[in-house]
Amino acid sequence: MPVVDVDPDELRRLTGYEEKSDEELTDDLFALGLEFEGETDDGELQLEFGPDRLDRLSVEGIARSLRYQYGDDRGVYVPNTNSPDWTIEVAESVPDERPYVTGAVIRGLDLDEAALDSLIQLQEKLHATMGRKRAKGAIGIHDLTMLKGASYDSEGEAGNSIRYHGVDPDGERFVPLDADAAMTPAEVLTDHPTGETYAPIVSEYDRYPAIDDEIGLFSFPPVINGSRTEVSTNSRALFVELTGTDQWTIDRMCNVICYALDAHGATIEEVEVSYPDGTHLRPNFEVETKTVSHERIETMLGVDLSVEETVDLFERSGLDAAVSGDTQDADATYEVSIPPYRTDVLHPLDLVDDVGRAYGFNELEPRYPAVATVGGRHDRSKLEAAARTSLVGLGFEDLLNFHMISERENYDRLGLDRGVEGDAPRGAEPPVTITEPYSEDYTMLRTWALPSLLMVLENNTHRAYPQDLAEIGLAAHADDAENTGVAEHRTVAGVLARHDATYEDAKSRLAALCHDFDADLETPATEHPSFIDGRVADVVVDGETVGVVGEIHPRVLVEHDLELPVAAFEFRLAALD
Repeated sequence: MPVVDVDPDELRRLTGYEEKSDEELTDDLFALGLEFEGETDDGELQLEFGPDRLDRLSVEGIARSLRYQYGDDRGVYVPNTNSPDWTIEVAESVPDERPYVTGAVIRGLDLDEAALDSLIQLQEKLHATMGRKRAKGAIGIHDLTMLKGASYDSEGEAGNSIRYHGVDPDGERFVPLDADAAMTPAEVLTDHPTGETYAPIVSEYDRYPAIDDEIGLFSFPPVINGSRTEVSTNSRALFVELTGTDQWTIDRMCNVICYALDAHGATIEEVEVSYPDGTHLRPNFEVETKTVSHERIETMLGVDLSVEETVDLFERSGLDAAVSGDTQDADATYEVSIPPYRTDVLHPLDLVDDVGRAYGFNELEPRYPAVATVGGRHDRSKLEAAARTSLVGLGFEDLLNFHMISERENYDRLGLDRGVEGDAPRGAEPPVTITEPYSEDYTMLRTWALPSLLMVLENNTHRAYPQDLAEIGLAAHADDAENTGVAEHRTVAGVLARHDATYEDAKSRLAALCHDFDADLETPATEHPSFIDGRVADVVVDGETVGVVGEIHPRVLVEHDLELPVAAFEFRLAALD
């Protein structure tokens, strides 16, 4: 959960409630969902909150929410913007891996130390959260007066432009922040502490992202800015640029920054972003809308509200609500306007949450539901518990592994082709992949559990043998026949790692397990890339093929640095029902 350090005096100043004590502030913040975690050595409040409200990553965003909660501000606020004077020219040489850019010009600033520290903290918190440690989006903030734009724009009229393009790793030199000598981008990645930290993001690119003005390179996104444009308390105008892998993400990050600076009385000026295939004006302060019914709000919150009260609660959440239908009863529907800095409103239930928070969750009275039920375990849970008990009784150590895995671990290291359609070997089904994985170690849901068990064996070669391990867990694969496009099932897997492990050992444990559930087991010979030919069979339970059993192939053992034989089985838990 993100934790933000907030100067309570600055928070009082921005809200206009300078008479409030720290205790009163923390109580008000708790009502917004921000929990007080303690104080820093400098007396700043440490606040923890849900990662959905990224607009509260700064004291300015928190103050805005409080002013709405107090009723001092109401409805959607969109800052005025001046017409663009600067252009970002996007060259075709920009790396394909990081093609998007956005930005804004900020004028009329009066930055003191507190405001500058807040801006830096906001930048780093956005990097860590929405920007996925700069991999998805990175922010560069520059002193505008230190930039020299081109004399003319693409139409030959007077203007200022900078260029986002790709450079050779050993090409143009610049002086990065916290350095006293010019370096090439490649040298920054190897010889600069910040460069070493973020080198994995761009080190495999053929060309590195760079932003130049007429003087030369001043930003090497997403790694580091140049020292020439460093921001200080003397800066009165800023150029904000963001690059990334997704336009929507960097546009929303830009909006959060612009709103934070607007709280200090700054003027926001648009920037023209010129791509090879078109031109856009940024920042994008478009107001989106979503619809929610009055009945749904009352049902979810369990309170009776008039239409007027509901509109008031929307406005105290920083939203606008237009009413359609009968405005006097539960048939009313609200078309709700959402401000540009809100990145979290994805569903009508998010609107209900806002109404409930403005109403006050502490004001909601608990009540018993109108139905009577008796709690108990689900049948599937009972089956899983019984199977786990039997496995432990057969000498297996019960494991719980991550359901997410990498494609290399799931397929390649087991000798499987990736995502085989049709009659695929066990584990080779098409993967359910993550669009924007947080780590290269977790890019998909596993299609079977055997890779997870082999990874455990690989990490425990220093432990004594034998190692008999088992797991009952989730497996999934892509399936267009399912409504969700994903077929899930519970799988049972076991491995026997010992000097004399054989097919017969795995089959005998499997047979004992099936016997406990009065299930009929057959093991006709088959072929599977992960197992030794002639020492592998299908698992057929009550006439249905549900898994595989055999001795792991030496190639797979070597891949996992295992020096002992391993026998294994895996099948669907539902076969024991």
